[in-house]
Amino acid sequence: MWSHIAMGEAMEIRPLRLGGVCEILPRRIEDTRGFFSETYNARALREHGIEIDFVQDNHSRSLRKGVVRGLHYQLPPHAQAKLVRVVKGAIWDVAVDIRRNSATFGEWVGLEVSAERWNQILIPEGFAHGFITLTEDTEVVYKVSAYYSPEHDRAIRFDDPAIGIDWPFVAADVCLSDKDRTAPLLNEAELFK
Repeated sequence: MWSHIAMGEAMEIRPLRLGGVCEILPRRIEDTRGFFSETYNARALREHGIEIDFVQDNHSRSLRKGVVRGLHYQLPPHAQAKLVRVVKGAIWDVAVDIRRNSATFGEWVGLEVSAERWNQILIPEGFAHGFITLTEDTEVVYKVSAYYSPEHDRAIRFDDPAIGIDWPFVAADVCLSDKDRTAPLLNEAELFK
């Protein structure tokens, strides 16, 4: 039988450089059978001042290294917070502050998220989100706080020089969807006020 994880021990939460963006490290209990982990616990997050009602889980699979997904976001009233984890492989995950009135508007923060590290990244509303796969056959699972709304769905160019994200690959090496290839630059995009 798996040991019970006390609430204070279920996960470690580390704030990253931009307000509200956090790395979450769920605890893993291992034995000869494998491991057990609480990958999401609303009460533990609330104890750290994070109160988000997640309504949908998404799962993406990227077959090759160098797949870029993003930078994506939804406008209010369907803005999404995201809790992102990797169940196979590894990604370089990025959050960009797109709140026009924010002191950190246009700034980004990145974090390697991987199945091996068993970490997650929490991205609040008001941030564009994207990632690049660092391994072949990568699977990403993430919770969102609002349902998908095609009329509120937006994207920003992943390689916008005004943002200056330090991606681990050069632009010629990446694999993009048509939507992401033709996304507007930050100064042309419809953003949060």
